[in-house]
Amino acid sequence: ADKVWKQMNREGVTVARCTVERLMGQLGLRGVRRGKVVRTTVSDANAPCPLDRVNRQFKAERPNQLWVSDFTYVSTWQGWLYVAFVVDVFARRIVGWRVSGSMTTDFVLDALEQALYARQPERDGELTHHSDRGSQYVSIRYTERLAEAGIEPVDSTLQVSQFANQI
Repeated sequence: ADKVWKQMNREGVTVARCTVERLMGQLGLRGVRRGKVVRTTVSDANAPCPLDRVNRQFKAERPNQLWVSDFTYVSTWQGWLYVAFVVDVFARRIVGWRVSGSMTTDFVLDALEQALYARQPERDGELTHHSDRGSQYVSIRYTERLAEAGIEPVDSTLQVSQFANQI
């Protein structure tokens, strides 16, 4: 829409950018996007996953009540980098994070370890951990570490990154 709007203005057609965007949407027109799409969530529908007890209600009444985890990717000159993060919903603060060149369980586990070290949550089962169904988050090592720390896992079939956009 931006390029079409600029071209129309160069040709002397005065129109608002939002109008161009709206009309292109109505006509089903989209610009070409460069680069590859990176798929970060590879879920197995047959794999057992914890229930989603959060139900898209990302609210907490105290610190260390609900943590949300996900990772995203960043394009660099050297290739893709992946950034994992753990967010305390009450504080709306990243409490653990890691950067890696690959999407392994180790790198999301390291982000969890940093969060556990930084926040020192009680092992009373009052902390809930929410993530998507990515293979890293439903792996045996990750779920075992959550259990060792006394954290109750929940999952979502939707991307947790939608929550991150709210922060």
